[in-house]
Amino acid sequence: MSSILRSIAATCFAFLLVLSLGVSSAQANTVEVKLGTDGGMLAFEPSTVNISAGDTVKFVNNKLAPHNAVFDGHEELSHADLAFAPGESWEKTFSTAGTYDFYCEPHRGAGMVGKVVVN
Repeated sequence: MSSILRSIAATCFAFLLVLSLGVSSAQANTVEVKLGTDGGMLAFEPSTVNISAGDTVKFVNNKLAPHNAVFDGHEELSHADLAFAPGESWEKTFSTAGTYDFYCEPHRGAGMVGKVVVN
């Protein structure tokens, strides 16, 4: 009788372990956006990113500095400081669904604009 109880307990434990691993695997992602394309264009690469609420966007200075990312109407997401060094980066986490337009302040007139779509 006790061996049957141990088997049932072990089965329940294994089931709960598998269930908890499945739940914990839903983690936030980080998506990278380059400031300046590899080809030397004044653009964000990619210019539009689609993410889920809770995900993070990592902005990485790439070419033709200086760059920044200013979000219209969202000071809390903006990074007004200019990045000059290649590889310089910062991250912003998006917790609320919506569409967030941004631009590079020095190169907005050249069309350096982007968009983060949060589902």
